[in-house]
Amino acid sequence: MKRTPMTLRGAEQLREELKRLKFEDRPRVIKAIAEARGHGDLSENAEYHAAREQQGFIEGRIKEIEAKLSACEIIDPAKITDPSRVVFGATVELEAEEDGKRVTYAIVGEDEADIRAGRISITSPIARALVGKSEGDVVLVTAPGGNRSFEIVSIRYV
Repeated sequence: MKRTPMTLRGAEQLREELKRLKFEDRPRVIKAIAEARGHGDLSENAEYHAAREQQGFIEGRIKEIEAKLSACEIIDPAKITDPSRVVFGATVELEAEEDGKRVTYAIVGEDEADIRAGRISITSPIARALVGKSEGDVVLVTAPGGNRSFEIVSIRYV
């Protein structure tokens, strides 16, 4: 089985969602189904069908999260042995060669990525270009909008 990298923070978020689904959402939907059954004819009962649909979604999401957690390899960025190179879990400050604009990205697992929050997936073009590089290196990123080059200003592991 292929192990998927995930930060400690990402794993905790998934565990919290799993806990909420199992102990809050699932019981609430089961109760809604029972109440809808009490209203009689199920063939024309919209509340019943909506609750069953929601139950299906919740059960599917629970299975998906359990599978992700069982296949993940949790990597703690604070325990990185060579902090001079970019690897999974690094927070990297970049300066665009074209306009001097600075951006900061944390390299995280696929499920944790959120570009608006500055978290990019390890499988993204930017992260793939950065991995293995050091401060001062210039990287060329091939992105859908064209090629861009960035200088690595700093690398941190938090």
